[in-house]
Amino acid sequence: MAKIIPLFSGSKGNSYFIGCGSKGILIDAGRSAKQLCEALSHYNINPDCLEAILITHEHIDHIKGLRVFASNCHVPVYMSYGTSEQLALDGHLKGVYTEYLRKDNDVYSSFNTESFNIQPFKTSHDTPESTCYRITDKSGRITALATDLGYISDTVKENLLGSDAVILESNHDVGMLRNGPYPYLLKRRILSDTGHLSNDDCSEILPQLVKGGTTRFLLAHLSRENNYPDLAYHCAAAKLQEHGMICDKDYMLSIAPEDYNGTIIYM
Repeated sequence: MAKIIPLFSGSKGNSYFIGCGSKGILIDAGRSAKQLCEALSHYNINPDCLEAILITHEHIDHIKGLRVFASNCHVPVYMSYGTSEQLALDGHLKGVYTEYLRKDNDVYSSFNTESFNIQPFKTSHDTPESTCYRITDKSGRITALATDLGYISDTVKENLLGSDAVILESNHDVGMLRNGPYPYLLKRRILSDTGHLSNDDCSEILPQLVKGGTTRFLLAHLSRENNYPDLAYHCAAAKLQEHGMICDKDYMLSIAPEDYNGTIIYM
């Protein structure tokens, strides 16, 4: 049975476990190595089961524990060349076995681990070369993750469509952000095409994904200051209801918690 476990999500750190049988992969390592190990242990997951760590980009809330965790567990780490350059400059790759994502004509090539096929794809964020991932396990189940993106590009949409499960950013409520305490430049960055995805923009694509076969959604990377879990949930559910789609019948909808709390999504 395939499963998705959100270990951490949000500005304090991000990390997601995708498992199939006795094997798994980790997407991002945005908390300390100790916290990552504690979170995995909470679900009785041994780090030795990991076949790869996939990194989306170099911001600290996605790589904080990477160097210590990956070097101690001897797990290969995959990332874009642009991301690796930034991390190497800051010393985050010392002792880490790194594999660079390959691409041809600006399109990333897929690659295989023992249990997974992984298709990276380009995202729009304020980093040199951010990526997200579409993962097919050996049972044929597909999980796509898309967070830290200013908008849903055609490339992102193409990689989300047809997935069994989608982990999608629902970072902020636009009204809360505009009227909140953040300085103007930070608000402008978040609202830009290289910022973060709002509840409204996240919700807009969900009906199309359900029509394409997606049955499980995990709303992720919620802002503590500019969002509420209930607000993100109801925004998504309302948009799906507009299209006649019924929760727990046509789809399942969950919110990724800031810290691990027992949430497991089975496929």
